[in-house]
Amino acid sequence: MKRIGTIDRPHTHDPRNQEPMPIPTREPVGSATPDVTIIGANDSRQNRTREMQLIPEALARAHMHDRLREAEAQRQALRLINARRMQRRAERASMRARRALAMAVMH
Repeated sequence: MKRIGTIDRPHTHDPRNQEPMPIPTREPVGSATPDVTIIGANDSRQNRTREMQLIPEALARAHMHDRLREAEAQRQALRLINARRMQRRAERASMRARRALAMAVMH
């Protein structure tokens, strides 16, 4: 039995020997590229598909997600630094108050 190739596993790797691809029926007429001819097979392989045109958008979305995650991590780090600074300030104020109370009791 002769096995016909698929898009993922073509019968031959030479674009000039491949059969033309049919126009998908779900796309409006005129929006799809015309059937591939043997002469223009190499040129048609260069045309971008809709998925390939959406790759930069998906990449930009992934970069934006990474930047937002980094910004949130940086905000958490700044909150932690400020909390530690305020804790040290409160400890110093507590020590001053203790000292002042001790001085008042002793005199």
